[in-house]
Formats: sequence, C-alpha cells, structure tokens
Amino acid sequence: MQMMMLEKKRPSAIAANNTCVVPSTCWECGAICGSLLTVKDGKVLKIAPNPAHPASKGAFCVKGIRAAHEWTYQSSRLRNPLRRVGPRGSGKFETVSWDSALDQMAEGFAGVRTEYGPLALVGAVSGAFFSRGLVMALLMRALGSPNWMINQDLCGGCRAVGEKMTGLDITGGEDIEHTACAMIVGRNPAVADPIQWMALKRAKTRGARILVIDPFRTSAVDIADLWLRPRPGTDTAVAMAMIKVCIDEGLYDRSFVRKWCHGFEELAQRVCSCKPAWAEEHSGVAAADIIAAARMYGEGPSCFVSGHGIDASSNGVQTFRAYNCLVGISGNVDRIGGNRRGKKPPGFKTYFDVLFDPAFRLSPDVEAERIGAKEFPLWSGPLGYQMACHNPSVIDAMLTGRPYPVRALFASGVNIAVTYPDTPRTIEALKNLDVFVVAAQTMTPTAAWADLVLPKTTTIEEEQVHIHQGAPCVTYTRPGAERDGDVKSDLEIALGLIERLAPRGAAEARFIPWAEQTEFNTYLLEGSGISLDDLRRDGFATFPYRLGNFEEKPFVGPTGKVELYSESMASVGLDPLPAHVPPSYVLDRVAVNDAFPLVLQTGLREKTYHHSRFREQAWARKVSPDPVVYIHPDTAERYGVAEGSWITVLTPGASGSCRLKAKLTTDTMTGVLTTGVGWWLPEAPAPHFGARDVNINAALSYSGRWDPASGSADTRGIACRIETAPHVEVG
Repeated sequence: MQMMMLEKKRPSAIAANNTCVVPSTCWECGAICGSLLTVKDGKVLKIAPNPAHPASKGAFCVKGIRAAHEWTYQSSRLRNPLRRVGPRGSGKFETVSWDSALDQMAEGFAGVRTEYGPLALVGAVSGAFFSRGLVMALLMRALGSPNWMINQDLCGGCRAVGEKMTGLDITGGEDIEHTACAMIVGRNPAVADPIQWMALKRAKTRGARILVIDPFRTSAVDIADLWLRPRPGTDTAVAMAMIKVCIDEGLYDRSFVRKWCHGFEELAQRVCSCKPAWAEEHSGVAAADIIAAARMYGEGPSCFVSGHGIDASSNGVQTFRAYNCLVGISGNVDRIGGNRRGKKPPGFKTYFDVLFDPAFRLSPDVEAERIGAKEFPLWSGPLGYQMACHNPSVIDAMLTGRPYPVRALFASGVNIAVTYPDTPRTIEALKNLDVFVVAAQTMTPTAAWADLVLPKTTTIEEEQVHIHQGAPCVTYTRPGAERDGDVKSDLEIALGLIERLAPRGAAEARFIPWAEQTEFNTYLLEGSGISLDDLRRDGFATFPYRLGNFEEKPFVGPTGKVELYSESMASVGLDPLPAHVPPSYVLDRVAVNDAFPLVLQTGLREKTYHHSRFREQAWARKVSPDPVVYIHPDTAERYGVAEGSWITVLTPGASGSCRLKAKLTTDTMTGVLTTGVGWWLPEAPAPHFGARDVNINAALSYSGRWDPASGSADTRGIACRIETAPHVEVG
C-alpha cells in the first residue's frame, strides 16, 4: 500500500487598478480544467488556464477561453423569464417577473400532481456530474416523483454501468504521468480532454508507449506505437482476445487475481475460444496486432483511457466490462502508472453520495415505480448508476400514457430536442405535455416549445465544489462575475418552486434543506478539513490518499472484489461475464439487406462545441461552420459524393433524416460514415432551428434495440444509406 501526498501550490493573485486575477475551475465540460479569471468591477474580462492547478497543470481549450465568456455576455442570452403567449412552437413569448413565472410553474405542477399523481412529474438534466443534476433529482423527489432523465444513456452511461458491475471506479484516475503504456480506446483526447492530451504527449516524450484502439484516425494515432482499427462496434472481440493472450502467456497479476478478483476461472473459460484469429474475423484487426497489443498492455504498468466511442450502443456495457476485466486481471488498479480508484478526503460528500444518501431518498415502493426500473434495474433501479429513468420509455409515456401518464416536464440546462435520438418523436412528446418548463441560457429548439423559459446563471456566475480525480483534488468554481440579467441558479429555482408548493402539501422541503449555494457547498465539505475559504484562496485543495487500500475500502459490489463475474448482473438475469455482442449493423444485415449498405458512426467531437452548446457563437461557427460527415474517398467515389457536397443520411426505423456536408478523408474507414452530434441552427426559423434538418439525431431511432443493462440505444455502429441533398448554406 502506498501513501500519496500532493504538495499544495498557490496561484499568485494579482490586484491592480480595481482589477484582480482569481483562481477558479472551468465547468464547460467534464474535463474541468483549472482557470484564472481576470475580474474588474464585477465583470470577467478574461479566462485563462491555471498552471498551478494540480489536475490540469495549465491545460485548457478554446471553449473555456471563448465560449464561457460569450455564454455570459452575448446579446442573445436570456436575461428575464419568458411566458408563452401564442400556441406551442409559435415563438411568441412575453417577459414576466420571477414571482409570476414561479407561481405559474407551481400552479401547473400542482394541478398535474393533483389530477395524475406525483409520478406524472418528470425532470430532465444532463446528469449528476454537475450540481444542477443533483438539484434536479432532489427537486423531483421533493415533489414525490422518482422520475428524472439524464443524458448519460447517450454519453458515459455504458462506461459507468460497466465499471459499477465490475466493482471499479477508475474513470478520471488514469495515471498517464507514470504509465509505461496508455491504452486509448474510443477516445479522442486532443479534442475531448486537453488534460489527457497534454499528459499523453508528456508520456510519449519520456518513452511511454501509446496503444490506440479506434476505427477513426484521431490525433492520438499520430503519436501511437500501435494502432488497432476494429470495425465499428467490434471492440469487445478485441478485448476478449487480449484477455485470452494475457492469460495464455501469463501476462496477468496472479497475486492480485488470487486475492482481489472474483470469477477468474469463469472468465478464463469464457475467453477460451476467443483466440486472436477469432477476433480478427469479427473485428478486422490482424491477429498479430492483437497479440502485440496484449503484450504491450500486459507488460505494464498500463492505464486504460476510455472514451465514448465504445459507449452509447446496445452492446456498450459488455464492451466496457471486457476492458475493465482486462484492467482487473492485469492488476493495474490503484497502482502507480495504472488506473487509480476514486479518491476523496474523509468526510467529503460528492454529488453521488448525496444522491444515494437514504436521508434524501424516496421510499423503496415509490422508487420501484420509476420509469425503467422494472425493465432496466441496473440503470433505473437502486443498483443503478444515478437511478434515473429510461429516457425512451419516458418519451413513450408522454405520448401513450404507458406505463402511466407523464404530463409535466421541467428541463434544465439540457437541449433534449437536439440531444435525444428520434428528434421528430421527442418534439411530438413535448408538444403533448400539459406543462413544460425549460431553464436555459439561450433560446434553443427545446426551449422554443416551453410554456415558461427561465433564465439560468452561467458557470462564471456560479459557485461549485467538486472532486477532480485527475490529481486528485477538491476543485472550486468561483462566481467571478456579477450576474448579467435577472437570472437564477438551479438551486434558487428549485427552492422557489418548493416554497410555493410546500404549503399546498405538494412538496417536502427536507429534500433540499440548504438556503443557498454556499450553504450547500459547506455541507459537502463538512468533516473534510477543507474550508470554502481555502478553496476561494487557491482554487483547489489537495489531500493525502492511499493506493491499494483494498482492505480498508473494498471494491464496489457484493463480493468486495473486482467482479470479472458480476454477481449484480447475474442477480437480475443478465450475462455476468463479458461477451462479444455483434453491433446492430451486423445483427440487422439480413433485415436491411442492400437498402442500408453503409455504417454510421456518431459522436465525433469538435473543439469548438460541447454537444449542442455554443452553436450561436460567431467565433465557433467561423471555425466549424457546417455539420460535417467524414467519408472515405473510395466510398465517396462509389456513391458519387464530391468534397463539400451535401448528402442526406437515413437509418432503418428512424422517423426522420439528416443533411450533412461531405468531407473526404481516409481518417474514416471504407464504408463508414463518421459524424458529430448536437447540430442546430440558431439563425434558422423557430421552433425547430434546424433540429430536424442538420441534427444527426433526427435520423436515429430511440426505440428498437437497447443495452440490457443501461438501456442505451444504438447511436453508432448503425446501418445507413445516403442520398444526394440540395445545397443549403447554413454557415
């Protein structure tokens, strides 16, 4: 067991001419990089990286520098509550006071609650990684409803369920700085995570080997020692064969397996037939390269750097389980150069700690009624990642009333008309609601359908406290700017609603007992030995932690070990061992025949945008003006697609289509179309703003095949076809 202590460094604060530079943390994406805010007279003038931050070490991206500032001060920002005065989707709103808006929201929610019961109330947010997600979950519980939707079934959910079912909590703890081999699977760190990308380049410089497993040529391939290029959705076969090689050649940690792994014999039996030649047949990766990759990783110490490329699909959990099992048998868990387990100071409460705290839970019989809990207990049930609803089933309940009616929705900071698959159906569901309220910073294709639009604070107007596993450290986001407009935080909106509903007996204030954000953040820090004053001064606080403290802190799961054989999955009738499940375009090959001969990969990241956000910002549109689809030149020639031409993408079972601009490149495989997510056009006519035109989710189904553990729908590895499309300038 090793004891680790990080030396605390203090960024120098500069104050002159009523201008000061203060430390903070950027919250525009999950990388959460340390920042320095230049503030004058209550306004943030500049956002820059903080080289002293122990996790980010000066890493930063253009979104943090440009987008967060413009997000706050742009002219199109919502600065007052709006009430719809015309039909839904008419775009006609009037400005109202907060009291009027919250009174109307309370009246609407109370009316639905009285007529249909609390289960008819649903919240929607990105997830509990940010505090707004926890606030939404607690607000719905305060109203008596266990129902809230998160985006993680489409972004990180398969990874999270896979880790939990294996007993690991290693995401964010990749010790790239000390690793001998970084195995990057389905991840594009150069775009998605500047902290990881800088660390990988430093690792390469000092002699670490880089192993990339990805169908698309990312920037990481340029520094890789070995690149495995599996066909989309076949990564599990590669992982299973690598496990087979490591077992056959003794490239696993016998001591760790004997003491801390559960089900090794069963795993060894499962991969008995998963030879590299078998994996080559399923994935297209040469058997020799799979053997070389297994040896490279097995020599260690090695760390697994995972990404969304193997997430958000009907075989996503088993894919992550396979790689997690590889991490487990190699012993690269909580060791220097491997994958560090989640750490926190004693007494510190994370958002997830509060989410699962019995003091803030509804009764088990009410939780059992959560939409999706019966069908997907490892997602929506008490064993779930965030105990959130199965989103497609909620959309269905809005439209059909099954399993019971959903009549009111409060969506905060999430643009579900763009980010959920089957855009036309999602919009029909929103139109069908009795009450729909959106909290947002700008008018979006989701907010355009709302009865009330509530203006939210931005990340440089909010105070946040969070654990950053990269250092690890407690990191702090400072409300560096005075609020630009009559805007409120998620906690303030929730408290305002509860204040109006509690006297009617329609809400319980105990679920959100904090009067304001600082009180809530103080609650998270209680007993940790870290104060808000410490964080405000430095922007972060390091703490001592132990590696390999498995006796003191057993692995999550029934056995307290790394569960190669998952007892939790077995308990609900799911395959407890990782298995190769072919992607949908393989399973559907006979059904779709020649009508959909190509394969679609989505989720490609762009440096300028974070999912659907910042599309209204001119600098971002200048850099990335069009929704692009990457096509191999051979594929383009076969289908008569020219560079820069517009094509229409269609997939089986979808109710819509998507128009994209072709970019010819060998970065994508022959026969595979690769594109991003989140496109909409603020300059296009309301209420759709292009969401049914250039948004890839308009061409995807949210029904059909789902991952049996996470309920995730296929958003990549999908059969598709292309047609010519008219040229319409969108930039």
